[in-house]
Amino acid sequence: MCLPITNKYINIFRLTKTGRRSLSHSISHSSTDSNSSGGSDAENPEDEVSPRDMQQINSKGNMDFCIKNIKLADFGRREIELAEDEMTALMALRKAAQGEKPLAAAKIVGCTHVTAQTAVLFETLKVLGAQCRWAACNIYSTQDEVAAALAEQDFPVFAWKGESEDDFWWCIDRCVNVEGWEPNMILDDGGDMTHWIYKKYPHLFKKVKGIVEESITGIHRLHQLSKAGKLCVPAINVNDSVTKQKFDNLYCCRESILDSLKKTTDIMFGGKQVAICGYGEVGKGCSAALKAMGSVVYVTEIDPICALQACMDGFRLAKLGDVVRHVDMVITCTGNKNVVVREHMDLMKNGCVVCNMGRSNTEIDVNSLQTPELVWQHVRAQVDHIIWPDGKRIVLLAEGRVLNLSSSTVPIYVLSITATTQALALIELFNAPEGRYKQDVYLLPKKLDEYVASLHLQTFDAHLTELTDEQAKYMGLSKYGPFKPSYYR
Repeated sequence: MCLPITNKYINIFRLTKTGRRSLSHSISHSSTDSNSSGGSDAENPEDEVSPRDMQQINSKGNMDFCIKNIKLADFGRREIELAEDEMTALMALRKAAQGEKPLAAAKIVGCTHVTAQTAVLFETLKVLGAQCRWAACNIYSTQDEVAAALAEQDFPVFAWKGESEDDFWWCIDRCVNVEGWEPNMILDDGGDMTHWIYKKYPHLFKKVKGIVEESITGIHRLHQLSKAGKLCVPAINVNDSVTKQKFDNLYCCRESILDSLKKTTDIMFGGKQVAICGYGEVGKGCSAALKAMGSVVYVTEIDPICALQACMDGFRLAKLGDVVRHVDMVITCTGNKNVVVREHMDLMKNGCVVCNMGRSNTEIDVNSLQTPELVWQHVRAQVDHIIWPDGKRIVLLAEGRVLNLSSSTVPIYVLSITATTQALALIELFNAPEGRYKQDVYLLPKKLDEYVASLHLQTFDAHLTELTDEQAKYMGLSKYGPFKPSYYR
């Protein structure tokens, strides 16, 4: 179902050229995914006191937040300002909205990663007129200094790096369970905020105008609710927008996978044999990066179309069980569950690195490794050795959570594309007239995808060719787009 976009709100934003450690499963499979920009190690002994047990206050006397350390605010503000330099489209949205506030009266409750890049989005939403309350979508995602900077600016944020699972749900609850404040929009990454409201506070959906979801895991959950007739508000699927798939998923992972592996393992890539599970956009990015470094890459895939793409790109298509004995690394990129199970890990050779680049922390069956005969040896932040009785060990990274966002940094510019899409989706859904959207999951229109892309072209001093009237008529297109059909992916 394609989402109509209100020209009014696109026109507003026309730009000038300058323009605690846990191994157990949560009640929600995505709740312990991880995403961090390589901040402080949550396992530092001085960090053992839970923020829930501390009373903190910012310089304005506000206490409506729960973070690691408010004293980190100045450092976090510098991080955010650095991100702003690369996120030019969001900064332009702020400037363009100085007259009209398209999110005035919006009360957005969010559950996403809390990093310098997402902080630019949060503060942009505030400039656009919204009130916001925020929690982190995974237990290792938060840059504590950024959370402090937000709290110092009276932004209600409840997040810190190294939350326990109980902390995780407590933080989400603190965002929702507020006297005298009820959300009317949800911005989610993984579906945990939506899940919690459905479970604990279903009455809140009477005022919620819609949900914007960015992850494949969250989208699956929304579709399940829709099929069961339980989705009571419209939702916008950001994950399947072309800009999200082709830029965030592909280019971000292509650049960050190598950095993540280097920082955690110091591994040499040349000549290594690697199994990449899944050849969607994330798998394509990881495969291309490792191939370029001289690795021998095997791809596993269930979809014959993606499998054929892998073969045409020069990769060896195989079943994981057929290659798992001799590969040096196994990287999951599917968003599914139990892609790598105990039987696979029993067959792996000594020193095999196992990690996940997909959205959900269920791709690697980490629970199956919590047995008496196996010894867990913590080596460094995000690195554990799992030792078998015969002395064999595998190297598990980030406890099976998403690697690049827990162990490294990701390109700010790519995140800007997704964040801009999220902001515009919130604007469209919040301002849509009653009845435009039913209780269903909607795709973003190509017009919005193309608009987001055009905002970011300015960074490159790129100049688009314009159709002539004759050419537009011949192609049956508007001179101003969209240039691709709604089904284009």
